[in-house]
Amino acid sequence: MTNKVSFKGYTIVACGTLRRELNHLRDTGFLDADKILYTTPGLHEHLDEFERQLRKQLETAKKYSKKIIAIYGSKCYLDPINPLDIDTIIEDIGGDIRRVNATTCIDMLADEQERDKAASGKKIYWLPLGWVEYQKIVFKDWDAGLANETFPKNDKALMLDALGAFEEFSINSPEKVLEFSDWMGIALEPYEITLDRFKDILLECVTKNGYE
Repeated sequence: MTNKVSFKGYTIVACGTLRRELNHLRDTGFLDADKILYTTPGLHEHLDEFERQLRKQLETAKKYSKKIIAIYGSKCYLDPINPLDIDTIIEDIGGDIRRVNATTCIDMLADEQERDKAASGKKIYWLPLGWVEYQKIVFKDWDAGLANETFPKNDKALMLDALGAFEEFSINSPEKVLEFSDWMGIALEPYEITLDRFKDILLECVTKNGYE
């Protein structure tokens, strides 16, 4: 994919789960945004802290650029008690902020059709690379009981891997993969993808509705 659109004039605010992918896009010349700011990975289970960090980073982003891209899915922040969602927070902050058109970080990397095809009828627990890399942060409050309730009902876990990270983990820190797989109680395997869908979602934020 050739990127003929510049992200200059934009600051990105994203979940740290996608740090590796975004850094790669920046380092390979696709993403020339003014600045990339992150919130801590896995805050979808800690809504108060998620909201605090998101508001802080969006306000900080305004100091760098007039236009902001928020890389969070529509289901990344759902408060079951208060009628508050991520778009409400963004609207409250105000300014020229556009959220990517996706439901979760997993959806940003591989859409439902691709995931269904890859599953081949099996039950898959999908993981972005960041959840494996930052597993101690993302799952820090999970006990053995919650893990046993969540993972074993799936046939296996697949990590969305566009950067060869699973091989890197297996060579440099195999215990990271083995311990995580043992903790989940199911096999953890890589599923190779490209970043084409992620690129398209980012480009849409710049080109849609008069953004360019």
